[in-house]
Amino acid sequence: METYNQEKIFEILSKKSEDKFGQIQRILSKMDSHEIAHCLESTPSEQRKVIWSIIDKSNEAEVLSELGEEIQQDLFDEISNEELLDLVQNLELDEMVDILQNLPEQRISFLLSKMSKIDRERVEMVLEYPEDSAGGLLNNDIISVQEDSTLNLVIEYLRSIGDIPENTDKFFVVSKNNNFIGELEISKIISSDPNLRVSDIMDKKPHSFKVNESDKQVSKFFEQNDLISAAVVNDKNELIGRITIDDVVDVIIEDADQNFLSMAGIAEDTFSPPARAARRRIVWLGLNLITAFVAALA
Repeated sequence: METYNQEKIFEILSKKSEDKFGQIQRILSKMDSHEIAHCLESTPSEQRKVIWSIIDKSNEAEVLSELGEEIQQDLFDEISNEELLDLVQNLELDEMVDILQNLPEQRISFLLSKMSKIDRERVEMVLEYPEDSAGGLLNNDIISVQEDSTLNLVIEYLRSIGDIPENTDKFFVVSKNNNFIGELEISKIISSDPNLRVSDIMDKKPHSFKVNESDKQVSKFFEQNDLISAAVVNDKNELIGRITIDDVVDVIIEDADQNFLSMAGIAEDTFSPPARAARRRIVWLGLNLITAFVAALA
């Protein structure tokens, strides 16, 4: 269905029609943000900008967060600072920071100046860390509890806050000084006596990531241990956030894409100028041609 929708959009763009934009808008309304992002990444720059202008405003933030860095940068000129501020404020912290890191310093400063003090401090904290580090991946939508609390108290607290953050499979146990000391799995809260204390059933030797660890180390550990979330701590072992599986998957996919493009001699947007792209690909294409001849002679 995704391929069909893309082909239909490309077909409409290639024709002269008075209702061209309306037809594309109707197709886009049936696609999710991932499908639209894939469509944009498969489209030459000028047509990409046309499609972007038709996307429903309520869906723009999620689509932008799904796009690769080069495609985002190609679209930034089409988005005013005011529009960009509205977009990023509808995103999770890590997604917001991913986009801000691709902007010029001047635009970052403007956006930060327009945010609330709390949001600005949250963003600035993550911007301090390299993009390819655990700190660059973290989100601070964490739920922390103290070890002397009863499970009953924890349950009451959860009811009071309503919805819990996505990809929450555990809560983080901290001391009164916010030192990270353990993890409490949600499944254990449900299956244990509510009169027990957190310290009775928590994992007292959990793994946490130092804020400066590389994202490669993080993704490898997640993969080897089937993690959904994990704590991130600073040098003082203070809990500052968490990393979730969705961010780790992004790292794995990005690494795989870079490795593939590196092998193929491609390092830019698929729809970059032909001469520049051809210079990068000619060696790879030549090797493929030689391989084809050898296979034909075998």
